[in-house]
This record gives sequence, structure tokens and C-alpha cells, in this order.
Amino acid sequence: MATVIRLPDDPNFEQLRKQAKDLRERAGSGAPDALALIAAHQPTGPHPPSLAGAQLAVARRYGFPSWAALKRHVHTIQRHRRTPDRIDSATSPADRFLLLACLRYSPDDNPERWTQAAALLATHPHLTATSIHAAAAAADTAALTTLLTDDPTLAVTEGGPFAWEPLLYLAYARHDPAVPEDAVAETARLLLHHGADPNAGYLWHGLTTPFTALAGALGGGEHGQPPHPAADVLATALLTAGADPNDGQALYNRQFGTDDTHLRLLIDHGLGRDDGRDDGREARRGDGRGDRRGAGRRSNPWRTRLGTAIPSPADLIADQLWWAVTHDLPDRVRLLAECADLHAPFHFPDHRPVRLRAWNGTTPTRLAAQCGSTRVLRYLAVHGAPWSPADGADSLVAAALAGERATVQRLRPHADAARRRRPALIVWAAARSVWHAVPLLVELGFDVNARGRGDIPLEQPWETALHQAAAADDLTGAHLLIGLGADPNIRDTRFDDTPLGWAEHLRHTQVAHYLRPLTDR
Repeated sequence: MATVIRLPDDPNFEQLRKQAKDLRERAGSGAPDALALIAAHQPTGPHPPSLAGAQLAVARRYGFPSWAALKRHVHTIQRHRRTPDRIDSATSPADRFLLLACLRYSPDDNPERWTQAAALLATHPHLTATSIHAAAAAADTAALTTLLTDDPTLAVTEGGPFAWEPLLYLAYARHDPAVPEDAVAETARLLLHHGADPNAGYLWHGLTTPFTALAGALGGGEHGQPPHPAADVLATALLTAGADPNDGQALYNRQFGTDDTHLRLLIDHGLGRDDGRDDGREARRGDGRGDRRGAGRRSNPWRTRLGTAIPSPADLIADQLWWAVTHDLPDRVRLLAECADLHAPFHFPDHRPVRLRAWNGTTPTRLAAQCGSTRVLRYLAVHGAPWSPADGADSLVAAALAGERATVQRLRPHADAARRRRPALIVWAAARSVWHAVPLLVELGFDVNARGRGDIPLEQPWETALHQAAAADDLTGAHLLIGLGADPNIRDTRFDDTPLGWAEHLRHTQVAHYLRPLTDR
């Protein structure tokens, strides 16, 4: 079977054309790897191809049936690509207001900017009278009504500093924490009534997971961006109007916190099902909410535009379950159990990220045990999914993370296998503040200075356990690690900085004060 690889994010069509030309030339000169690529993606076997033949091979290598399909896909991405974090200036007061008021997913997303936006609006209250985008962001229903009466097509007109539709400015505005819910609801109603798409969105830097209006309303993100002040009202209005609850960016942005209200809302509107089709779960639930699931749903235009680049509902549920299990979130697992089989092994398709595919074939219970997710493990056991260790190395990792010293000593002969499987396990333990596990792991021969990842259970050499303690301003953990031989001068591989550098960057004074005399300058 021919190997299909994932198309890079934010693809450049000219680069793809160059790949095809290079492939034609290399295959024509007899390069074995080029001929093998041609043979893998064409039925006629290895041969010097025409340019069209090389283009077909490149397209099929990326999972597209034809060069035309690949071209359409890339052009779709470029059509909807936006870079709001790179927009730094605006010419009109209305655009300046929008530039300051909206989430852009940049380091500048902060209350200071939003306060400036509110002040600008207070100084220029009439800026909404001439800008449909500013009127939407400000939830100025009077200005919006006048503008839409004069020209209903404004409801779907892209504009403002980010070239967004008005509905997106409403969803991503954060300047007024006291914005009236009824004004937000009426603004959404007016825009939707005049043709706004409840699935409106854009592709941030060409990534194929759209930043939709729903994602904007629900907020969240890797830096804890806040939800819209009227998030529930706005999200409900969008979902009722047909926004797809299978929204990968909305789910991703909210997964970093512990508040699951967004998940309850999405499940009630059809999360986990495709295009609102009933799979029988309403009847099984019997809680009176079934009739709301999928109400008003329409086909997701992003799935039409981008095909399998948009994860399926089942894939999204698996993603969320994987995250909830690895981060020991039993309440989230309980909600996801309405959509997922807690007994079934994970299976992520080849086009899904490697961080997920690395755990293919693993059940939720084994994943919980291998991540030290004790609360999830207890929940799964109570609900009919007890853990059955696959082998001694699995048992040893689980026992160490649980702090079960007697079991660890009994399973010590499996330490070599456990270290080969999880060489940076100490980093994971430190990131989870499972400090009772760290001395046990050191006794088993795990390297206290190993580099790994603390955000997900993937053996990738990023930072050390001491970096994790610095990031959390955890003085107890830093003392423990230094006492066990942690080197304060080791630099991480992403930012090329020491644990002290991390602590100082994050303004974590306790750990910084402790590490400063231990670190070479």
C-alpha cells in the first residue's frame, strides 16, 4: 500500500509545483527514490513520468485523488487564510477599535488592549454608525438595524482590519465584560436573519481547523483566552441556527481548562454525530434533552471545503477522550462517555497527529494507568472498564506514578523495559506535580535530567523536569529535583533556556530566587 503523508500546514502551491517538477526530473534521471514514488502512486509502475504524471504522484502522496483536487484544496486554504495577530495598524477609528477589541491569538490578547478598545468606543460612540463590523462587535443593535435595513448584504460582507464577516467580530470581541446578553442575542439574530452563516470562520495562518464564530464565543486557548462575556447565549444562538457542534477548534481551545460547560452544550446539540443524524442516543439517554440534539443543523461548509482535513465527529470525540484521560479529568470522561465507548482501544487515522497515533491500540484504562491518571482510572473501573496490565513494564510505570513503593520494588526487574518505553517519564511526573513518583523513578534508573514533554505523553526531547518545576513556580519540586541531581544549567530544545530563564520569563519569583545562585551566567 502506498504511503500517504499529511499535507503541511499553510501549504504553498508554488512549492508543490516545484516538488512535481523536481520529481519529474529526478525520476527521468533514474533516481531510485523518485522512481519508487512514481511506482507507489501510479498503476504503470516505475517510469520517467510526464509533468502531469509527476503532479498526480505528488497529489496522491498527500492523499488527494488528482492534482486538480490538491490545487482546489490549497486555493481554498489561501482564500480563507487570515493572520489577525500580524495586523498592527488601522486607518479608521472603527478599525482601530476592532483591532483592540478582538481576540487575535497573539501575546497581545490581554485586558489592557480591551480596556483601550472600550475607551476608544466611549470617545467615538458613533463609529458603529458607519461600520457593520464595529456595530457587530459592540452589539449595537440600533446601529446594526439601520445598517442592515439600508443594505442587507452587509451581514455577510468581509471587512474591518482582519477581513472578517461581522459575526466573527461579535464572537471574538472582549472589550465589554458587562455587555448585555439580550443585546448580544439580538445582534446574533439580526445577522443570522440577514444571511450570516452560523459556521462563519477563518483559517488562522492557513491551519485547516477553522476558527469559527462558535470557537470565538466559547473562547479558551493555550494561553487561557477568556470566553465571550455572553458566551452561553451567543453559542446557543449559533448552534440553534445551525452551527456545527463538531467544532475542532472550539474543543481544542477549551480542553486546557477544567470547566466543561461548553462540552455539555455541544453534546446537547449533537457533538459526536455527523450532520445531525440521529444515532439512537436520544432514546437511550432518557433525560429530556434528546430533542435538542442537532436541532437546526445544516451541513458544515468547512467539511465541504476541506474534506478529510476536517476531523470527523468520531475523531474529535477520540481526541477529547484522549486528552481527558491523559490529564486525569474524570468529569470530562463522564460527559464523553455519552459519545464514546470507554472499553474500545484508541484508533487514530494516519492523517491525525503523531501525538495521538503513538497510542493507537491503547485502551482508555491503559492510557490512564500509564499517565498516572488515578481519578480517571477509578472512574473507569467503577463503570466497567478495569485496568488489566499488558506487561510488567506497564505495571511498573503505573505503580511508580501512583507512588506504590512495594509494587515498584516487586516489579523492579522490568525497569529496563520501562525506561526504554518512557525514557522521559520524570518530565511527565514533574509536569503533573506527582512528586512522590520522582524519587522512585530515579531509584529505577530514570534520568532526572532527561528531556521530554510535559503537556502530552509523547517521548519528544523538549525540556527537563526542572524546567517544569520552574514553569509552575513549584519550589518544593525544584528542591526535590536539585537534591536528586537535576542540573540547573541544562537548556531546553525549544527556547534554548535554563530553568531559571523559564522562571524569570514567567515572573515566578520563588523558584527564580532559589535557582539563581545555582545557575551559571
